[in-house]
Amino acid sequence: MRNTRRTLVASAAALAALAALALPFTAHAQTAPKLKVGLMLPYTGTFAALGTAIENGFRLHVAEQGGKLGGREVEYFKVDDESDPSKATDNVNKLIKRDSVDVLVGTVHSGVAMAMAKVAKDTGTLLVVPNAGAGAVTGAMCAPNIFRSSFSNWQPGYAMGEVVAKRGHKKVVTITWKYAAGDESVQGFKEALEKGGGQVVKELSLPFPNVEFQALLTEIAAAKPDAVYTFFAGGGAVKFVKDYAAAGLKKNIPLYGPGFLTDGTLEAQGDAADGLFTTLHYADSLNLPRDNAFRLAYAKTYKLQPDVYAVQGYDAAQMLAAGLAAVKGDVGKKAELASAIEKAKIDSPRGPFTLSKAHNPVQDFYLRQVVGKENKMVGVASKALADPGRGCRM
Repeated sequence: MRNTRRTLVASAAALAALAALALPFTAHAQTAPKLKVGLMLPYTGTFAALGTAIENGFRLHVAEQGGKLGGREVEYFKVDDESDPSKATDNVNKLIKRDSVDVLVGTVHSGVAMAMAKVAKDTGTLLVVPNAGAGAVTGAMCAPNIFRSSFSNWQPGYAMGEVVAKRGHKKVVTITWKYAAGDESVQGFKEALEKGGGQVVKELSLPFPNVEFQALLTEIAAAKPDAVYTFFAGGGAVKFVKDYAAAGLKKNIPLYGPGFLTDGTLEAQGDAADGLFTTLHYADSLNLPRDNAFRLAYAKTYKLQPDVYAVQGYDAAQMLAAGLAAVKGDVGKKAELASAIEKAKIDSPRGPFTLSKAHNPVQDFYLRQVVGKENKMVGVASKALADPGRGCRM
């Protein structure tokens, strides 16, 4: 009996000692520092809705992980970039120097994203670009700590070039705003069209954000091409599609473009957009189980239907989650973190994708057709299309 009591007392003492040892670890686990995520997005102006959709998508994935990435609770810091490249460096430095963020997420405007990429490269801060398609971000400015969850301007253009060539259109006119996104989109289109035996017979452009299209539409009518390829977005896309139809060109000269021509613009374009074909890495009717679940969760959470921008925000969080899981939330392990994101296969609502050596998504581009108020998927225009990452030395 005495021995039993002595054993029990010894056991209790041992357990108490173990509990005392465990306490510091438990306390430490509970006070793990929060992961500081800096969102630099447009919250005012033309692109405000896009910035909100990206943030919504990002937050949705984090919420699905219990509010944590890599086991660390996420704390958000926000800056409105106003889509103004001249303010970009100051704005990104607010997040890095003032708020000491661990990760940067941004942005929509390519000029702002280029400034963000430069600062990220100089400071070694992890950056995920959830929209801006500027080729240089994953081209000449590429870096181990810079990733993109969206597309390069070249990609949807190239995919449409393949489609137009396969449809037997030999002589094509291009028309766009004279700025980086338009130039890079046309470059991708031209590359694929020529490879498929077609030719760009005339490249038309006008200064951004000019929407006086009449003189250029007259030039198109006189040139009598087999087809027209265009890059416009937002209000410019609305006016161009309506003016093209009103000029009577739509009946005889098919109009093609990347998805931005008809994304978020169909309501305003009305009947003028009916039947238009575009290429993009997302569509309204993919009917993939992953996409259906995402669309339902997004609609329940935000009382809105998601768009391509919401998907890109969601996948920015998925990419970060993959990297942070591999390093158990330790952002100091930069090489291991970057390597884990590089190797990840992202189970996206758009369909699974991987990343190229330059850190741009290698993804399917869908051929979509405007039916009513939807960009319906009618096929895959280009399977697992990788941006060439020209100029990237990494």
